[in-house]
Amino acid sequence: MKIQVIHGPNLQLLGAREPTHYGNITLPEIDTLLGKKAQSLKHDLLSFQSNHEGEIVDTIGKLSQ
Repeated sequence: MKIQVIHGPNLQLLGAREPTHYGNITLPEIDTLLGKKAQSLKHDLLSFQSNHEGEIVDTIGKLSQ
């Protein structure tokens, strides 16, 4: 099974912006953890991040084709 994770606006700033509020973990670290979990379950993980709503909608649209 393939799992698509779609990260929205500003999540590329995780770990850098207001770490006391949002924490110290970065988006690549989150993706690594998710990837390891998916792999342990024998799934493929695809990750995508965009600050642009149109790109996110386009990505979702491609998944349903």
